[in-house]
Formats: sequence, structure tokens, C-alpha cells
Amino acid sequence: MKALDIDTLTAIDVHAHVEVDGHGQLSLPDDFVEASSKYFAADRRAPSLTEIADYYRERRMAAVVFTVDIESATGHAALSNEEIADAAAQHTDALIPFASIDPAKGHAGARRFRKLVEERGMRGIKFHPSIQGFAPNDRSAYPLLDVAQELGVPALFHTGQTGIGAGLPGGGGIRLGLSNPMLLDDVAVDFPDLTIIMAHPSFPWQDEALAVATHKPKVYIDLSGWSPKYFPPQLVRYANSLLQDKVLFGSDYPLITPDRWLADFATLEIKDHVRPKILKHNAVKALGLNQKCIP
Repeated sequence: MKALDIDTLTAIDVHAHVEVDGHGQLSLPDDFVEASSKYFAADRRAPSLTEIADYYRERRMAAVVFTVDIESATGHAALSNEEIADAAAQHTDALIPFASIDPAKGHAGARRFRKLVEERGMRGIKFHPSIQGFAPNDRSAYPLLDVAQELGVPALFHTGQTGIGAGLPGGGGIRLGLSNPMLLDDVAVDFPDLTIIMAHPSFPWQDEALAVATHKPKVYIDLSGWSPKYFPPQLVRYANSLLQDKVLFGSDYPLITPDRWLADFATLEIKDHVRPKILKHNAVKALGLNQKCIP
């Protein structure tokens, strides 16, 4: 088992999904899987954690990996955070595991999250407000965020539209407004020492995301879920200037592969000195990977 050697990595992908466990259970209900696969035109939806590790290792990359616990909102059983942590521990040179705990699980969920970080090596927590059915500033996730801030690990929040539920009646009951990035401004005020990562170009609220990331010093933006050729011009402009130290490479693997994302990123008008920041250096800071080798 090798350590994560920052110096040898070409990039750190801060947004890769674990969509199946070792028993074949999927992280989403079947209708959500079908809808999002159609939305993204994706045909490879469920690589194992070993396959994910091999994929990134071959490219000399590391990836933040996570599932999404949507048990309360959907009744769909969550994948095991413990299994993900244990599997990631076998691939520490390539995988950086984040937990996902439904905010509806309250203080019991917060106690579990603490154990996942302290005993299982989880390095952050992932939220998807729209499919978990909560607003980031409604305080339901605050017990989890208290733990994240105390232990110094980041919180990654989905923002903007989602392909999950797209085209289903009523969008599968998913409320897009819960993922407006402006809701995270309140979270950044209430948790000033918490690193917050806003996932995706935040359509249709890109300007709101840029405003929050510019104003709040510990708020970052990951660029996952979109091909770079479709990035809004203001996002590219800010990435090249005011937010050059706060924008992160993320793919949304397996829905969008790093290969596709990086090929399109190569054609984007990004300044030469900014590219390595986006691909790796900003993630090192945001994730707290400040040592050469992380065990």
C-alpha cells in the first residue's frame, strides 16, 4: 500500500462518484440512474473502487471519491461509508475518500461522521441538497458541519442544476432551488473556518457562485459535471484572475471522464501559470494535502 505522493501526480480530480458497492447495490434508484445516464449520454455507470483506482493510477492522478446518502428523501439504502473507506485504504496512492451522511440523521449522523474521519481516514464530506431534500442553510446539516470544521476537513456541496431526475415527472421530486450556491453564503458565515467546495459550474446561478467564492475566503469552486468548452465566459474570466487560487479540477467521473474533460480543458483560454493551479495545486490546499506524502 503506497502513500499519496503529491509531487508525482499530474492532477487531482476532486469529484468522482462511487455508484456501486461490492455487492452490486447502486447508489441511486433505478429511475434516477436511467434519467442521469440519458442526460449525460453515459454508458459506463458503475466501476468498482478498484477499477476507479486503477483508472486514476494509470494517469498519475488522484481522485476524491464519494457516494451520496439519500435514504431519508427516497427510501433508497445508502452505500456503506465504511466499505468505501476500507476499500480506499487499499489504494491510498490514488483515492481520497469523502463520507456522505444524510443530514436527516442528525446528531447520530454527526457522531458517525466523526468516527469515519478519526478511525477510517475519511478526508471530507459530500452533500447534494437537491436530492437529499435540504437547504444548506436550514441548519439540518449543521451537526455534520460542526464536526467537519472542528476536524479540519472540507465539505463539498452540489450546486446548480442536476441531471439526476431530469425528464422524470416532476423531475423525480427533486427541487433545483435547494442547490442555489447563494445558500452557501450563510453556511460560510456560520462556519468561517470550514473549507467549502461548490461543485460544478452553477447553472443557472453562476454569478452567485462567483460572488460567494470571491467574498468568502474558504469557499472554492470545482469545475466538474461540464465539458470545459461549455463553461460560461464569466467563469473562465474569474478562473484566470480573481479566483485563480480557488478553482479546482473535477470531472464527475464516471459520467464525464477525466480524459474527455482534460482534452477540452486543453483548448480553453486559461493562462499558462493558472493551469497547474486548477489541475493540482489548489486542490492540495483545499484538501489539506500539504505534505509531500499523505499516508
